[in-house]
Amino acid sequence: MEQDSAHWVFGYGSLIWRPGFDHIDKSPALLPGAHRRLCIYSYRHRGTEAQPGLVFGLMPGGSCHGMAFSVAADAWPDVLAYLREREMDRGVYREAHRPVRLHTGTIVRALTFVAEANHPQFAGRLTLEDQVRFIRQGVGESGANSDYVLATATHLNALGIRDRNLDRLVKALGTL
Repeated sequence: MEQDSAHWVFGYGSLIWRPGFDHIDKSPALLPGAHRRLCIYSYRHRGTEAQPGLVFGLMPGGSCHGMAFSVAADAWPDVLAYLREREMDRGVYREAHRPVRLHTGTIVRALTFVAEANHPQFAGRLTLEDQVRFIRQGVGESGANSDYVLATATHLNALGIRDRNLDRLVKALGTL
């Protein structure tokens, strides 16, 4: 995995289990300085404006385990266009390039999508009860919000990644 010949993308939610783009390699990775939180109202993929769902965003502080994907330089323009269309809907995320540590210990700079706290779809820190309510009601063009949350939890667990907040939420949803 040569950093010079490839671009990197860090996934912390559905990108882990449904990247949707060609990649030449992938690796479990750690992003320091940010944590995963269900903090974005979804009006498209996992909900609607009338019945929003909740999706993950990266928030300052802590660290986040996820998956880093290596993308060949010649494929990068198409992958970047795809990711911008998928992730930058309505401007609720902003692009940031951050150092991530691959499971081998190698540090690479990866494109990440960080929650935009000043955006109207930013939910902030919701109670567990509110999270459950939004997740149960949310259905969007990519499916049921509960499927998104469960798939993320399942894939994190398969990678040996524990996310206590997500585990509590899954238990509260009664899906595991």
